[in-house]
Amino acid sequence: MIEFSELSQRIWDSKYRWREAGVVRDATIQDTWRRIAHALAGVEQDGGWEEKFYAALGDFRFLPGGRIQAGAGTGHNVTLFNCFVMGAIEDSMPGIFEALKEGALTMQQGGGVGYDFSTLRPAGTPAQGVGMIASGPVSFMRIWDSMCATILSTGARRGAMMGTLRCDHPDIEAFIDAKRDGNEFRNFNLSVLVSDAFMHAVAQDDDWALRFPIDGPVHKQVNARELWRRIMRAAYDCAEPGVIFIDRVNRGNNLAYCETIHATNPCGEVPLPAYGACDLGSINLTRFVEQPFTPGARLDLDGIAHTAAIATRMLDNVYDLSHFPLPQQHEVARASRRIGLGLTGLADACIMLGVGYGSEASLIFAEDIMRTICLSAYRTSIGLAREKGAFPLFRAQEYLQGEFVQSLPQDIRQGIAQCGIRNSHLTSIAPAGTISLLANTVSSGLEPVFAYNYLRKIRQADGSLQELAVSDYAWRLFRNQFGSQVALPPGFVKASEVGAEAQLSMQAALQKHVDNAISKTVTLNEECDFEAFVSLYEQAYRMGLKGCTAFRPNPVTGQVLEEMEKQCCSLEREAD
Repeated sequence: MIEFSELSQRIWDSKYRWREAGVVRDATIQDTWRRIAHALAGVEQDGGWEEKFYAALGDFRFLPGGRIQAGAGTGHNVTLFNCFVMGAIEDSMPGIFEALKEGALTMQQGGGVGYDFSTLRPAGTPAQGVGMIASGPVSFMRIWDSMCATILSTGARRGAMMGTLRCDHPDIEAFIDAKRDGNEFRNFNLSVLVSDAFMHAVAQDDDWALRFPIDGPVHKQVNARELWRRIMRAAYDCAEPGVIFIDRVNRGNNLAYCETIHATNPCGEVPLPAYGACDLGSINLTRFVEQPFTPGARLDLDGIAHTAAIATRMLDNVYDLSHFPLPQQHEVARASRRIGLGLTGLADACIMLGVGYGSEASLIFAEDIMRTICLSAYRTSIGLAREKGAFPLFRAQEYLQGEFVQSLPQDIRQGIAQCGIRNSHLTSIAPAGTISLLANTVSSGLEPVFAYNYLRKIRQADGSLQELAVSDYAWRLFRNQFGSQVALPPGFVKASEVGAEAQLSMQAALQKHVDNAISKTVTLNEECDFEAFVSLYEQAYRMGLKGCTAFRPNPVTGQVLEEMEKQCCSLEREAD
């Protein structure tokens, strides 16, 4: 029997267990795995894949995104994609409300949404043809926030939205301060689209022009460094907005030859074009650690590569099985067949192997893992192209000139030239928070372990919250093996013991093998100095990261989680 803790049982029962008209159809977690495997194998021409898919899901080795787990094989009219970036918002009243309707329909089927509000004219400018004055993008964002709260006001799944605005939009200052009121925009994550030109202006202490549209007249000039510090002060005081280095995102996009990106999914790990979709899954590294806590402890990289290959095929099949809330999403998503295969349980795997998270050894270890996943996924996708055809937007010469593709081994680039590739993008590291709880509370994504024991409020199927004691998987495994009196070995490292620079270094080590992006929140102590906070974001830019979000406990958002001896706050919003 697999370990299935009370918390895991509750997560499964409230979020992923199949019920039909009140009748339970998934009697056990194995039934859920069988349902998913059977559904995803159903799009294959050849038999035998169902058992391979089932084996990959077994014992929580591979964790597909939450929408796949909840919807595959149920026959429900839902999307299997966690999130979407929506279309450009037309700068007119009909355009704004059409975009709102599209978002509502997408969220109704279970998808989180990302929007770029930079297309809306700034507050105080004339609305041509109607004799009115525009109220600006921040004002209209309130309508989206209310819509999200209304559509997803009950149930175990919370709403999730990303809102972005260009750093040169005339309303950028209002956007930066939008979440200072703790009651505003609670269904949004916010990020500023920061350009290379802006970062250069910050470094030179130059003036910075705010203009609308992007090539339009200058509305006003501000000091770039002062604007940058205003972004930093808001992030320091209330944890948002985050920062997306948008030029770097577009330069590194495998499809830079045919699309431009202005937004990401709600947690930031998948930059997407208008109507693009997130197709996510995470390999649970704890299941590949052999002889944990012993001198012979090792990681089965061959097993990870094998699982990555199977998972790549499973995620590709999602495109042929899923419903799409909007026809535009169907068209855009299938044109690229993006997937985002990543990892979770990294910190627990480090602990089990005696490698201190944040150490130089841990960075080498993590990069080896992500390289293994990436190369296996790319080789599998080439094989899928040979078998089923390349993604429709594939143009060999231009694709092979891509910045990320150029970094791949020669055999992969030759394979792409000869056979094409099935998926435009293949790797991403998501927060994996809820699915990591499902998998017996392994550490989430690439994050360090928050605490070994803490309290967490879990949202039930009826929308209510229940508080449960939570213990980290690696800690629990060690205590079961060695008892409660044995001192924890040095490999046990908590987030509070990992410096900000080490966290950034981990993100940078993994990003070398991630063609989408990484969802990472740098956790800081409340006492963190503001100048050190600013320096952290500037270091992230110098290190070549695609974005940065840091969390410092503050009066607006409080703590993300609390250790058991402290007061606990509610479960954070996540597009599971």
